[in-house]
Amino acid sequence: MGREVRRVPKDWQHPTENGRLKPLHEGYAETLAGFLAMQSKDGLQKALDYYGTAPDINDYMPEWTEAEKTHIQMYETCSEGTPISPVFEFPEQLAHWLASTHASAFGGMTATYEQWLEVARGGWAPSAVVENGELKSGVAIAKGSVK
Repeated sequence: MGREVRRVPKDWQHPTENGRLKPLHEGYAETLAGFLAMQSKDGLQKALDYYGTAPDINDYMPEWTEAEKTHIQMYETCSEGTPISPVFEFPEQLAHWLASTHASAFGGMTATYEQWLEVARGGWAPSAVVENGELKSGVAIAKGSVK
């Protein structure tokens, strides 16, 4: 859980539900395969007990082709995934927007352009870490460890 870059189409509009961004998981196909395998092996009740419910495709990011995923968007993954930025073509644009708008790296913490750029170049960062007894956002310490 934390911040992650997701590849999306240029015109992607994250869905809303009741006026709020709808959290979306990644990996519908994998989750469905796991659910069906458990159901086949151990029965429906065991699969439902483990997963809570059968995977609903509407709760997952669309599965676009690689050719369709031409742009990037920063997501927070603490609530299964809602965007914290608009869609951009280049990591530098995304990092500039995140830094200049003081986007949340964790709670009320923000990050510098350079810190956001590390994550925007295709990685992720945990929500937060404790370093030398100090709470820091994962974005702030992500240099070199996000890829």
